[in-house]
Amino acid sequence: MARRKVIVMGAAGRDFHNFNCLFRDDADVEVVAFTATQIPDIEGRTYPPVLAGRFYPEGIPIHPEESLPELIRDLGVDEVWFSYSDVSNEYVMGRGAHVTALGAHFGICSATRTMVPSSKPVIAITAVRTGVGKSQTTRYLSRILKDLDLRVVAVRHPMPYGDLERQVCQRFASYEDLDRHECTIEEREEYEPHIDNGFVVYAGVDYEKILRTAEQEADVILWDGGNNDTPFYRPDLHITLVDPHRAGHERTYYPGQTNVVMADLVIVNKVNTAQPEKIAAVEASCRELNSRARILRCRSEITIGQPELVAGRRALVVEDGPTLTHGGMSVGAGWFAAKAAGAAEIVDPRPYAVGSLVETYAKYPNAAGILPAMGYGDEQVRDLAATIAATPADVVVEGTPIELARIMKIDKPVANVTYELAEEEPGVLAAAVRRAVGRG
Repeated sequence: MARRKVIVMGAAGRDFHNFNCLFRDDADVEVVAFTATQIPDIEGRTYPPVLAGRFYPEGIPIHPEESLPELIRDLGVDEVWFSYSDVSNEYVMGRGAHVTALGAHFGICSATRTMVPSSKPVIAITAVRTGVGKSQTTRYLSRILKDLDLRVVAVRHPMPYGDLERQVCQRFASYEDLDRHECTIEEREEYEPHIDNGFVVYAGVDYEKILRTAEQEADVILWDGGNNDTPFYRPDLHITLVDPHRAGHERTYYPGQTNVVMADLVIVNKVNTAQPEKIAAVEASCRELNSRARILRCRSEITIGQPELVAGRRALVVEDGPTLTHGGMSVGAGWFAAKAAGAAEIVDPRPYAVGSLVETYAKYPNAAGILPAMGYGDEQVRDLAATIAATPADVVVEGTPIELARIMKIDKPVANVTYELAEEEPGVLAAAVRRAVGRG
């Protein structure tokens, strides 16, 4: 019998994991290609033989998603499996309509069948959208686990934008490790807070191998989800964050709704800056989607260092890149902090954008007036630094989770913004964590 010809649609992360879990060792399936989108310059590579397995001695090519119609036609594709996140349900079904019209089946991979079981307790932090507050929640839980005197390893959702063979299983315990692995801004934003907390971080491509390696030095695995993806590991405690600033997205974005349905505990974050009616609407929606989950309101408490640098001055606000791009937000913590500190003006950087940032603003007009910290490669880092230098502002308000000055020269004073989770009902998260790790 001929093998079914399959394409996996992805964005350099979930697609590789789905392939590893579902297709790599299946003799009845031939994955003829991956497609790639969302992240700049990730297509044109090959998923290498060392990762692809015995049925793929030459590896698997990665094409831009725009080539999908030609690939289906020219390769005689039978099935296309959608395998990336933080997109609307309408977007997913739009892709499905085109695929099925071209004659192939269209599918979405199971959330639970792609969860790898662990020998250690797993706590998973997920969300319905990018930019809801996973990082601050992860930091909060890290402190709870540290107080329990447990060895914690954080495993981060994949961001393999470079040489895939070198990124099979990466371990980060210091800033020197970040430099050695040539981490992008996006990677540093996720890894540095864990390192600052004294925890080891793992990431890469082969998440079965990553888990087995991490288990050797961990009492607890902390799954730090990316975008709004579902966990790669089977959780003992599944926490999902929802955003009242984007009320309704818990029902209209993929796979965020899946995370709400599976969650043990739902955090309604940012209640200190959201409208009360939006908070109530999100809570009611989540109760309808998942009646068994505990719902907890939390604040995202924003603090700006050296507010005197900002008061009465022209401020350039730099925010987390994914939050402003495929996350769809128009402002973030930096904007709120600049306003609270009394900035005379928030300078629009668009007229001064350089290189790839011009394309970013064209693709994501919602980011108007704020500078997304795009840094998927050296060229984007240079463009970001040049845009900061060219923008006529007195101060940079940095709302990213890292200090950009560590990786680029900034010719203006910088006021760094921090944001921390605070429970409206203190003790709920600590009790849930203790139960999950057998200390309840």
